[in-house]
Amino acid sequence: MTEQLRLMAVHAHPDDESSKGAATMAKYVSEGVDVLVATCTGGERGSVLNPKLQGDPYIEEHIHEVRAKEMEEARQILGVKQSWLGFVDSGLPEGDPLPPLPEGCFALQDVDVAAGALVKLIRTFKPQVITTYDENGGYPHPDHIMTHKITTVAFEAAGDPERYPEAGEPWTPSKLYYNQGFNRARTVAIHEALLARGLESPYEEWLKRWEEFDRPERNISTHVPCGEFFEIRDKALLAHATQIDPDGGWFHVPMDLQREIWPTEDYELATSRVDVSLPEDDLFAGVRED
Repeated sequence: MTEQLRLMAVHAHPDDESSKGAATMAKYVSEGVDVLVATCTGGERGSVLNPKLQGDPYIEEHIHEVRAKEMEEARQILGVKQSWLGFVDSGLPEGDPLPPLPEGCFALQDVDVAAGALVKLIRTFKPQVITTYDENGGYPHPDHIMTHKITTVAFEAAGDPERYPEAGEPWTPSKLYYNQGFNRARTVAIHEALLARGLESPYEEWLKRWEEFDRPERNISTHVPCGEFFEIRDKALLAHATQIDPDGGWFHVPMDLQREIWPTEDYELATSRVDVSLPEDDLFAGVRED
């Protein structure tokens, strides 16, 4: 196939692109694929999770600008393009009962109206492959769930000339994937490998929560080999300094163990308009041959 390959990754907040599928994107960029991250919100209501930066008055007052600068640094590290869809972060409600979501936030938008912004971006960028979250959002943050909703609507609508006629010439993407990098099999494998080496595992609590909530297994269809890009993934993640504790458990798993035990990032094929044979090791399988 001689046509330019294009991948779009749709995420809820700045930093999501660096924790979900970042090594995959860096791998495809290295192969000449055009990669675009679509970021739905500015992360305005995200908490400062790095203990070293908590309480900083400038960050608290200018969190939107700070997170935009972090996104730009991560974008450059990954070598991708990036576009903001312009919605306002909904925040993660806490408490029992949960408080209402803030007026005007992303999660309260009309799904069909909000999807129009993504349809326009799809028709402009013309990706053959799109990645996003499953119907649970990967975890139940209202913005992640809303991201899933508008992406599935936009994936179906972008090629239909009767829908969103104001959003440009129709374009029909070929494949839609859900990020499943934090799947149980991977987590168990790395957890057990750490214990076998006599090391502490950061996944103990994760696995307990999986058991408590009886989280169903997803249908992992696609394993993209990208271990050589794990350092780029981590560097991009650390660029989101307000969101990541550089001393946290995420960075305690030795890189050689990660590459040995689980050198892929994993996906669930949600929709394909091209012939595929599962399992795959390439998001563009079927597209390259079509």
